[in-house]
Amino acid sequence: MAIAVSGRWTRLRTLGRGASGAVVSLAEDGASGELFAVKTAAAAEAAMLRRERGMMSGLSSPHVVPCIGGGDGPDGSYNLFLEFAPGGSLANEVARDGGRLEERAIRVYAADVLRGLTYLHGMSLVHGDVKADNIVIGVDGLAKLADFGCAKTMDSERPVGGTPAFMAPEVARGEEQGPAADVWALGCTVIEMATGRAPWSDMDDVLAAVHRIGYTDAVPEVPVWLSAEAKDFLAMCFARNAGDRSTAAQLLEQPFVAGAGHEGQGRAAEAQVGLSEEHTGRRILGVGDRRRGGRRDNREPLR
Repeated sequence: MAIAVSGRWTRLRTLGRGASGAVVSLAEDGASGELFAVKTAAAAEAAMLRRERGMMSGLSSPHVVPCIGGGDGPDGSYNLFLEFAPGGSLANEVARDGGRLEERAIRVYAADVLRGLTYLHGMSLVHGDVKADNIVIGVDGLAKLADFGCAKTMDSERPVGGTPAFMAPEVARGEEQGPAADVWALGCTVIEMATGRAPWSDMDDVLAAVHRIGYTDAVPEVPVWLSAEAKDFLAMCFARNAGDRSTAAQLLEQPFVAGAGHEGQGRAAEAQVGLSEEHTGRRILGVGDRRRGGRRDNREPLR
């Protein structure tokens, strides 16, 4: 449930830093004691966060991180308030699981992201930068789309953006960036979950990788150990012609994700308990113990 941030809040620790220089911190509201995340950009980049808040305003989906407010800092900086995701990023989860996830967990997270994308695309929005670093795990254990810095409306003439290794061919060529580009990026994220690496990681030259994506017939290499269902799913994500690519809604009906669901409770709740006790000396009410398929349950809380 989203919280209301009062005028008094305190930064507790740094959670991460974005490519644009924005800093994400864990914060505590002075009135309620609730934890939330705050993304801060210096004055020179403040407009970027104001735009991101505008893109997120009005969105309401269990698979999208809620924006709970924002405001200017005294030095001209801008603070974007977001619901705290105690499980960290999906990239963190892959690292915690030894560098790759088991297929059962990949199915569940891929289904979560597809539901988020189906919602966004239904709102005529494109995320524009789907990857494991931009997907977080909430207290409910669900994967949620985050970081809307590259998001845009479908009719926007804003230049294409995103992370080169996750770009669809049409994006790499600078032609368009529609919902189909998010689907390609999801396929790349599945590869990332399965290998612990971004696609095209064998190429040191970013420009050469972008050229290969945009102007050859290459598609990301699929791990041989994945099931036939997973490989079929990825083939649909990696159709090089954007018009031939399945939509997020269509992919939700594919066997690879159709039966994916959540089982119990796990690390996200453990992490929130650990963080709340570490920083506030108390547990957060209502936090259970959630376990998900494909995840080991005997690990320490995230610190």
